Amino acid sequence: MAGRGRAPRWVVGVLLAALTASAGCGGGSGTDSASGDVQRVLDTRAAAVRDGSEREFVATQAPATLAAGERAAARTEFRNLRGVPLADWAYRVTGLHRSGDRATADAELRYRIEGYDKAPIVTARTLSLARADGRWYVTADRPAKDSSQQLWEQGAVLAVRGEHSLVLGVGRPRGALRHYAELADRAVPAVREAWGEEWSRRVVVLVPKSLDGMAGLLGAPASGYRGIAAVTTGEVSEAKWGSPRPEAGGGSAKAPADRIIVNPDAYGVLGAFGRQVVLTHETTHVATRASTSAATPLWLSEGYADWVGYRGTGRTAPQAAPELARAVAEGRVPDALPGDEDFGFGGDAGSLARAYEGGWLACRMIAERWGEVRLGEFYRAVGKREKRAGAVEAGLEEVLGTSLEEFTGAWRAYVRDRLG
Repeated sequence: MAGRGRAPRWVVGVLLAALTASAGCGGGSGTDSASGDVQRVLDTRAAAVRDGSEREFVATQAPATLAAGERAAARTEFRNLRGVPLADWAYRVTGLHRSGDRATADAELRYRIEGYDKAPIVTARTLSLARADGRWYVTADRPAKDSSQQLWEQGAVLAVRGEHSLVLGVGRPRGALRHYAELADRAVPAVREAWGEEWSRRVVVLVPKSLDGMAGLLGAPASGYRGIAAVTTGEVSEAKWGSPRPEAGGGSAKAPADRIIVNPDAYGVLGAFGRQVVLTHETTHVATRASTSAATPLWLSEGYADWVGYRGTGRTAPQAAPELARAVAEGRVPDALPGDEDFGFGGDAGSLARAYEGGWLACRMIAERWGEVRLGEFYRAVGKREKRAGAVEAGLEEVLGTSLEEFTGAWRAYVRDRLG
Protein backbone atom coordinates (compact mmCIF):
# COMPACT_ATOMS: atom_id res chain seq x y z
CA MET A 1 0.00 0.00 0.00
CA ALA A 2 1.27 3.44 -0.41
CA GLY A 3 0.95 6.83 -1.31
CA ARG A 4 -1.42 9.33 -3.68
CA GLY A 5 -2.67 16.80 -2.72
CA ARG A 6 -3.41 20.16 -1.69
CA ALA A 7 -3.95 23.42 -3.52
CA PRO A 8 -2.00 26.53 -2.47
CA ARG A 9 -4.10 29.10 -0.64
CA TRP A 10 -2.94 32.16 -2.57
CA VAL A 11 -5.67 34.50 -1.34
CA VAL A 12 -5.09 33.55 2.29
CA GLY A 13 -1.35 33.99 1.84
CA VAL A 14 -1.74 37.50 0.40
CA LEU A 15 -4.10 38.51 3.20
CA LEU A 16 -1.76 37.20 5.89
CA ALA A 17 1.15 39.03 4.34
CA ALA A 18 -0.81 42.28 4.42
CA LEU A 19 -1.88 41.77 8.02
CA THR A 20 1.62 40.94 9.28
CA ALA A 21 3.10 43.89 7.44
CA SER A 22 0.61 46.27 9.00
CA ALA A 23 1.34 44.81 12.42
CA GLY A 24 5.09 45.22 12.01
CA CYS A 25 5.72 41.42 12.11
CA GLY A 26 6.59 40.86 8.47
CA GLY A 27 7.58 42.59 5.26
CA GLY A 28 10.10 45.37 4.86
CA SER A 29 13.87 45.36 4.85
CA GLY A 30 14.09 44.22 8.49
CA THR A 31 12.37 40.93 7.76
CA ASP A 32 14.34 40.53 4.53
CA SER A 33 17.56 40.88 6.50
CA ALA A 34 16.37 38.49 9.20
CA SER A 35 15.38 35.94 6.58
CA GLY A 36 18.88 36.02 5.14
CA ASP A 37 20.40 35.68 8.60
CA VAL A 38 18.17 32.71 9.40
CA GLN A 39 19.05 31.07 6.09
CA ARG A 40 22.74 31.38 6.96
CA VAL A 41 22.13 29.73 10.36
CA LEU A 42 20.36 26.84 8.64
CA ASP A 43 23.14 26.60 6.07
CA THR A 44 25.60 26.21 8.96
CA ARG A 45 23.34 23.61 10.54
CA ALA A 46 23.13 21.68 7.25
CA ALA A 47 26.89 21.80 6.74
CA ALA A 48 27.36 20.38 10.23
CA VAL A 49 25.13 17.42 9.34
CA ARG A 50 26.97 16.82 6.08
CA ASP A 51 30.37 17.10 7.77
CA GLY A 52 29.38 15.03 10.78
CA SER A 53 30.23 17.85 13.19
CA GLU A 54 28.18 17.56 16.34
CA ARG A 55 29.84 20.65 17.81
CA GLU A 56 28.87 22.89 14.86
CA PHE A 57 25.34 21.48 14.82
CA VAL A 58 24.79 22.09 18.53
CA ALA A 59 26.23 25.61 18.17
CA THR A 60 23.25 26.58 15.99
CA GLN A 61 20.86 25.65 18.80
CA ALA A 62 19.84 28.20 21.43
CA PRO A 63 22.02 28.33 24.57
CA ALA A 64 20.51 27.79 28.01
CA THR A 65 20.08 31.54 28.49
CA LEU A 66 17.45 31.48 25.72
CA ALA A 67 15.95 28.01 26.05
CA ALA A 68 17.00 25.60 28.75
CA GLY A 69 17.82 22.12 27.58
CA GLU A 70 17.70 22.88 23.85
CA ARG A 71 21.37 22.13 23.24
CA ALA A 72 21.04 18.77 24.94
CA ALA A 73 18.06 18.04 22.70
CA ALA A 74 20.05 19.08 19.64
CA ARG A 75 22.90 16.80 20.67
CA THR A 76 20.46 13.88 20.97
CA GLU A 77 18.91 14.65 17.57
CA PHE A 78 22.31 14.77 15.92
CA ARG A 79 23.32 11.44 17.43
CA ASN A 80 20.01 9.86 16.41
CA LEU A 81 20.68 10.97 12.85
CA ARG A 82 24.27 9.81 12.76
CA GLY A 83 23.34 6.27 11.68
CA VAL A 84 21.69 7.47 8.45
CA PRO A 85 24.11 7.33 5.47
CA LEU A 86 23.44 10.77 4.01
CA ALA A 87 24.63 12.01 0.64
CA ASP A 88 23.18 15.50 1.05
CA TRP A 89 21.31 17.69 3.55
CA ALA A 90 20.09 21.26 2.99
CA TYR A 91 17.44 23.74 4.17
CA ARG A 92 15.63 26.44 2.21
CA VAL A 93 13.71 29.13 4.08
CA THR A 94 10.31 29.64 2.42
CA GLY A 95 8.79 32.07 4.93
CA LEU A 96 9.66 33.97 8.08
CA HIS A 97 7.31 35.33 10.72
CA ARG A 98 9.18 37.66 13.10
CA SER A 99 8.18 39.38 16.30
CA GLY A 100 11.11 41.22 17.84
CA ASP A 101 13.80 38.77 18.88
CA ARG A 102 11.62 35.74 18.20
CA ALA A 103 10.76 34.22 14.86
CA THR A 104 9.19 31.19 13.22
CA ALA A 105 10.62 29.99 9.92
CA ASP A 106 8.93 27.82 7.35
CA ALA A 107 11.53 25.76 5.55
CA GLU A 108 12.05 22.87 3.19
CA LEU A 109 14.49 20.17 4.29
CA ARG A 110 16.03 18.32 1.36
CA TYR A 111 18.14 15.23 1.91
CA ARG A 112 19.33 12.16 0.05
CA ILE A 113 20.43 8.75 1.28
CA GLU A 114 23.72 7.76 -0.26
CA GLY A 115 23.43 5.11 -2.95
CA TYR A 116 19.63 5.03 -2.92
CA ASP A 117 18.04 8.42 -3.61
CA LYS A 118 18.58 9.84 -7.09
CA ALA A 119 16.64 12.98 -6.16
CA PRO A 120 16.22 14.59 -2.77
CA ILE A 121 13.48 13.84 -0.32
CA VAL A 122 11.66 17.10 0.39
CA THR A 123 9.86 17.59 3.69
CA ALA A 124 8.37 20.72 5.24
CA ARG A 125 9.73 21.89 8.59
CA THR A 126 8.80 24.61 11.07
CA LEU A 127 11.67 26.12 13.04
CA SER A 128 11.40 28.39 16.07
CA LEU A 129 14.25 30.84 16.53
CA ALA A 130 15.50 33.37 19.06
CA ARG A 131 17.96 36.22 18.63
CA ALA A 132 20.69 37.13 21.13
CA ASP A 133 23.89 39.20 20.80
CA GLY A 134 23.10 39.90 17.15
CA ARG A 135 22.72 36.25 16.20
CA TRP A 136 19.80 33.93 15.51
CA TYR A 137 19.60 30.51 17.17
CA VAL A 138 17.27 27.57 16.57
CA THR A 139 15.08 26.76 19.57
CA ALA A 140 12.96 24.04 17.93
CA ASP A 141 12.92 22.10 14.65
CA ARG A 142 9.77 20.08 14.03
CA PRO A 143 7.61 18.78 11.16
CA ALA A 144 5.36 21.42 9.63
CA LYS A 145 1.62 21.09 10.01
CA ASP A 146 0.34 18.09 8.00
CA SER A 147 3.90 16.81 7.51
CA SER A 148 5.20 13.54 8.87
CA GLN A 149 7.98 12.75 11.29
CA GLN A 150 11.39 11.55 10.20
CA LEU A 151 12.73 8.29 11.60
CA TRP A 152 15.55 9.88 13.61
CA GLU A 153 13.01 11.98 15.50
CA GLN A 154 11.82 8.73 17.09
CA GLY A 155 15.21 7.59 18.39
CA ALA A 156 18.73 6.55 17.42
CA VAL A 157 18.78 5.06 13.91
CA LEU A 158 20.57 1.77 13.30
CA ALA A 159 21.42 0.93 9.68
CA VAL A 160 21.83 -2.55 8.19
CA ARG A 161 22.91 -2.94 4.58
CA GLY A 162 21.89 -5.84 2.38
CA GLU A 163 22.92 -6.69 -1.14
CA HIS A 164 19.95 -4.79 -2.61
CA SER A 165 18.58 -3.04 0.45
CA LEU A 166 19.15 -0.60 3.25
CA VAL A 167 17.18 -1.13 6.45
CA LEU A 168 16.94 1.75 8.92
CA GLY A 169 15.44 0.93 12.31
CA VAL A 170 14.70 2.49 15.68
CA GLY A 171 14.41 0.47 18.87
CA ARG A 172 15.10 -2.81 17.07
CA PRO A 173 18.09 -5.14 17.49
CA ARG A 174 20.51 -5.54 14.62
CA GLY A 175 19.49 -9.17 14.11
CA ALA A 176 15.86 -8.20 13.53
CA LEU A 177 16.88 -5.56 11.01
CA ARG A 178 19.12 -8.10 9.29
CA HIS A 179 16.06 -10.31 8.81
CA TYR A 180 14.25 -7.49 6.99
CA ALA A 181 17.29 -6.99 4.77
CA GLU A 182 17.32 -10.68 3.87
CA LEU A 183 13.65 -10.55 2.87
CA ALA A 184 14.20 -7.41 0.81
CA ASP A 185 17.25 -8.94 -0.85
CA ARG A 186 15.08 -11.84 -2.02
CA ALA A 187 12.29 -9.51 -3.09
CA VAL A 188 14.38 -7.32 -5.39
CA PRO A 189 15.48 -10.12 -7.80
CA ALA A 190 11.92 -11.51 -7.82
CA VAL A 191 10.51 -8.13 -8.80
CA ARG A 192 13.26 -7.56 -11.35
CA GLU A 193 12.44 -10.90 -12.99
CA ALA A 194 8.77 -9.97 -13.31
CA TRP A 195 8.95 -6.24 -14.04
CA GLY A 196 12.33 -5.78 -15.69
CA GLU A 197 15.40 -3.62 -15.18
CA GLU A 198 13.88 -0.15 -15.52
CA TRP A 199 14.12 0.85 -11.86
CA SER A 200 16.76 1.34 -9.20
CA ARG A 201 16.65 -2.33 -8.09
CA ARG A 202 17.30 -1.19 -4.52
CA VAL A 203 14.95 -0.53 -1.64
CA VAL A 204 15.01 1.40 1.63
CA VAL A 205 13.05 -0.19 4.48
CA LEU A 206 12.13 1.82 7.57
CA VAL A 207 11.38 -0.13 10.75
CA PRO A 208 10.03 2.03 13.58
CA LYS A 209 9.67 0.75 17.11
CA SER A 210 5.89 0.36 17.05
CA LEU A 211 2.61 1.04 15.26
CA ASP A 212 2.62 4.56 16.69
CA GLY A 213 6.04 5.09 15.17
CA MET A 214 4.79 3.92 11.79
CA ALA A 215 1.82 6.30 12.02
CA GLY A 216 4.20 9.15 12.86
CA LEU A 217 6.25 8.45 9.75
CA LEU A 218 3.06 8.51 7.69
CA GLY A 219 1.60 11.57 9.41
CA ALA A 220 -1.65 9.73 10.05
CA PRO A 221 -3.60 8.27 12.99
CA ALA A 222 -2.35 4.91 14.18
CA SER A 223 -5.89 3.49 14.14
CA GLY A 224 -5.91 3.50 10.35
CA TYR A 225 -2.85 1.24 10.12
CA ARG A 226 -3.40 -1.17 12.99
CA GLY A 227 -3.65 -4.33 10.87
CA ILE A 228 -1.30 -3.27 8.08
CA ALA A 229 2.05 -5.03 7.93
CA ALA A 230 3.77 -2.51 5.65
CA VAL A 231 3.18 0.38 3.28
CA THR A 232 5.16 1.93 0.46
CA THR A 233 5.12 5.69 0.19
CA GLY A 234 6.88 8.42 -1.74
CA GLU A 235 8.07 11.02 0.78
CA VAL A 236 6.81 13.95 -1.29
CA SER A 237 3.34 12.49 -1.65
CA GLU A 238 0.85 13.66 0.95
CA ALA A 239 -1.81 10.95 0.66
CA LYS A 240 -1.43 7.22 1.09
CA TRP A 241 -3.58 4.30 0.36
CA GLY A 242 -3.46 0.66 1.27
CA SER A 243 -5.14 -2.18 3.04
CA PRO A 244 -5.32 -3.79 6.43
CA ARG A 245 -4.88 -7.14 4.75
CA PRO A 246 -1.34 -8.24 5.73
CA GLU A 247 -0.31 -9.14 2.20
CA ALA A 248 -1.43 -5.86 0.72
CA GLY A 249 0.61 -2.85 -0.19
CA GLY A 250 0.20 0.27 -2.29
CA GLY A 251 1.79 2.75 -4.62
CA SER A 252 1.72 6.47 -5.20
CA ALA A 253 2.18 8.75 -8.11
CA LYS A 254 5.51 10.17 -9.21
CA ALA A 255 8.03 10.70 -6.43
CA PRO A 256 11.85 10.93 -6.30
CA ALA A 257 12.19 8.16 -3.75
CA ASP A 258 10.15 5.50 -2.03
CA ARG A 259 10.27 4.06 1.45
CA ILE A 260 8.84 0.75 2.57
CA ILE A 261 7.59 1.41 6.08
CA VAL A 262 6.98 -1.59 8.31
CA ASN A 263 4.46 -1.94 11.10
CA PRO A 264 6.44 -4.24 13.40
CA ASP A 265 3.33 -5.09 15.44
CA ALA A 266 1.36 -6.52 12.50
CA TYR A 267 4.42 -7.81 10.67
CA GLY A 268 5.49 -9.78 13.71
CA VAL A 269 2.41 -12.03 13.65
CA LEU A 270 3.01 -13.16 10.06
CA GLY A 271 4.71 -16.41 9.19
CA ALA A 272 7.78 -16.64 6.98
CA PHE A 273 5.68 -16.94 3.81
CA GLY A 274 3.53 -13.92 4.62
CA ARG A 275 6.54 -11.78 5.49
CA GLN A 276 8.16 -12.51 2.15
CA VAL A 277 4.96 -11.79 0.22
CA VAL A 278 4.65 -8.45 2.01
CA LEU A 279 8.19 -7.32 1.17
CA THR A 280 7.92 -8.53 -2.43
CA HIS A 281 4.57 -6.76 -2.84
CA GLU A 282 5.93 -3.51 -1.44
CA THR A 283 9.09 -3.75 -3.53
CA THR A 284 6.88 -4.10 -6.60
CA HIS A 285 5.38 -0.71 -5.81
CA VAL A 286 8.87 0.77 -5.70
CA ALA A 287 9.66 -0.75 -9.10
CA THR A 288 6.42 0.31 -10.78
CA ARG A 289 6.33 3.85 -9.36
CA ALA A 290 7.45 5.58 -12.56
CA SER A 291 4.79 3.73 -14.57
CA THR A 292 1.99 4.37 -12.08
CA SER A 293 -0.08 7.51 -12.59
CA ALA A 294 -3.48 8.99 -11.85
CA ALA A 295 -4.73 6.87 -14.74
CA THR A 296 -3.82 3.60 -12.99
CA PRO A 297 -6.77 2.03 -11.14
CA LEU A 298 -6.07 0.45 -7.78
CA TRP A 299 -7.23 -2.97 -8.95
CA LEU A 300 -4.32 -2.89 -11.39
CA SER A 301 -1.60 -1.41 -9.15
CA GLU A 302 -2.53 -3.55 -6.14
CA GLY A 303 -3.42 -6.59 -8.21
CA TYR A 304 -0.10 -6.46 -10.03
CA ALA A 305 1.86 -6.11 -6.78
CA ASP A 306 0.00 -9.13 -5.36
CA TRP A 307 0.63 -11.05 -8.58
CA VAL A 308 4.39 -10.47 -8.25
CA GLY A 309 4.23 -11.27 -4.55
CA TYR A 310 2.59 -14.66 -5.15
CA ARG A 311 4.37 -15.40 -8.41
CA GLY A 312 6.26 -18.68 -8.24
CA THR A 313 5.03 -19.55 -4.74
CA GLY A 314 2.69 -22.33 -5.84
CA ARG A 315 -0.28 -20.83 -4.00
CA THR A 316 -3.61 -21.78 -5.55
CA ALA A 317 -6.35 -19.24 -6.23
CA PRO A 318 -8.52 -20.39 -3.29
CA GLN A 319 -5.50 -20.23 -0.96
CA ALA A 320 -4.60 -16.70 -2.01
CA ALA A 321 -8.17 -15.40 -2.38
CA PRO A 322 -10.16 -16.98 0.49
CA GLU A 323 -12.66 -14.13 0.92
CA LEU A 324 -13.57 -14.04 -2.75
CA ALA A 325 -13.72 -17.84 -2.83
CA ARG A 326 -16.23 -17.73 0.01
CA ALA A 327 -18.35 -15.20 -1.87
CA VAL A 328 -18.30 -17.31 -5.03
CA ALA A 329 -19.36 -20.37 -3.06
CA GLU A 330 -22.35 -18.34 -1.85
CA GLY A 331 -23.23 -17.32 -5.41
CA ARG A 332 -21.90 -13.76 -5.07
CA VAL A 333 -19.64 -13.38 -8.12
CA PRO A 334 -18.73 -9.67 -8.48
CA ASP A 335 -20.37 -7.87 -11.40
CA ALA A 336 -17.43 -5.56 -12.11
CA LEU A 337 -13.76 -5.10 -11.42
CA PRO A 338 -13.05 -3.49 -8.02
CA GLY A 339 -13.32 0.30 -7.93
CA ASP A 340 -10.89 2.56 -6.13
CA GLU A 341 -13.50 3.13 -3.42
CA ASP A 342 -13.40 -0.58 -2.60
CA PHE A 343 -9.81 -0.19 -1.35
CA GLY A 344 -10.64 2.29 1.42
CA PHE A 345 -9.63 1.75 5.05
CA GLY A 346 -12.92 2.47 6.73
CA GLY A 347 -15.10 -0.21 5.18
CA ASP A 348 -15.71 -3.87 5.82
CA ALA A 349 -12.49 -5.91 6.05
CA GLY A 350 -13.97 -8.77 4.01
CA SER A 351 -15.02 -6.43 1.22
CA LEU A 352 -11.57 -4.88 1.20
CA ALA A 353 -9.90 -8.29 0.97
CA ARG A 354 -12.16 -9.23 -1.93
CA ALA A 355 -11.11 -6.07 -3.77
CA TYR A 356 -7.44 -7.01 -3.51
CA GLU A 357 -8.14 -10.59 -4.44
CA GLY A 358 -10.21 -9.52 -7.43
CA GLY A 359 -7.40 -7.31 -8.70
CA TRP A 360 -4.90 -10.11 -8.21
CA LEU A 361 -7.06 -12.56 -10.17
CA ALA A 362 -7.44 -10.04 -13.00
CA CYS A 363 -3.65 -9.75 -13.31
CA ARG A 364 -3.25 -13.50 -12.94
CA MET A 365 -5.72 -14.03 -15.78
CA ILE A 366 -3.81 -11.65 -18.05
CA ALA A 367 -0.53 -13.42 -17.28
CA GLU A 368 -2.07 -16.82 -18.06
CA ARG A 369 -3.98 -15.89 -21.22
CA TRP A 370 -1.82 -13.20 -22.79
CA GLY A 371 1.51 -13.83 -21.07
CA GLU A 372 3.55 -12.14 -18.38
CA VAL A 373 5.23 -9.76 -20.83
CA ARG A 374 1.85 -8.50 -22.02
CA LEU A 375 0.76 -7.98 -18.43
CA GLY A 376 3.70 -5.64 -17.88
CA GLU A 377 3.03 -3.88 -21.17
CA PHE A 378 -0.62 -3.40 -20.21
CA TYR A 379 0.38 -1.89 -16.86
CA ARG A 380 2.74 0.55 -18.57
CA ALA A 381 0.23 1.44 -21.28
CA VAL A 382 -2.40 2.40 -18.71
CA GLY A 383 0.08 4.33 -16.56
CA LYS A 384 1.39 6.48 -19.41
CA ARG A 385 -2.03 8.11 -19.77
CA GLU A 386 -2.57 11.38 -17.95
CA LYS A 387 -6.22 10.84 -17.00
CA ARG A 388 -8.21 7.90 -15.71
CA ALA A 389 -11.05 8.21 -18.22
CA GLY A 390 -10.49 5.75 -21.04
CA ALA A 391 -7.03 4.67 -19.87
CA VAL A 392 -7.89 1.04 -19.07
CA GLU A 393 -10.03 0.76 -22.19
CA ALA A 394 -7.19 2.05 -24.38
CA GLY A 395 -4.67 -0.27 -22.73
CA LEU A 396 -6.93 -3.29 -23.21
CA GLU A 397 -7.43 -2.45 -26.86
CA GLU A 398 -3.80 -1.62 -27.65
CA VAL A 399 -2.07 -4.39 -25.71
CA LEU A 400 -4.59 -7.20 -25.26
CA GLY A 401 -6.88 -6.63 -28.23
CA THR A 402 -10.05 -6.71 -26.17
CA SER A 403 -12.66 -4.35 -24.76
CA LEU A 404 -13.48 -3.56 -21.15
CA GLU A 405 -16.82 -5.33 -21.47
CA GLU A 406 -15.20 -8.47 -22.91
CA PHE A 407 -12.40 -8.37 -20.35
CA THR A 408 -14.81 -8.01 -17.45
CA GLY A 409 -16.87 -10.93 -18.70
CA ALA A 410 -13.78 -13.08 -19.06
CA TRP A 411 -12.63 -12.08 -15.57
CA ARG A 412 -15.97 -13.00 -14.00
CA ALA A 413 -15.83 -16.40 -15.69
CA TYR A 414 -12.21 -16.81 -14.55
CA VAL A 415 -13.19 -16.00 -10.96
CA ARG A 416 -15.97 -18.59 -11.05
CA ASP A 417 -13.73 -21.20 -12.63
CA ARG A 418 -10.73 -20.74 -10.34
CA LEU A 419 -12.66 -20.26 -7.11
CA GLY A 420 -15.84 -22.25 -7.70
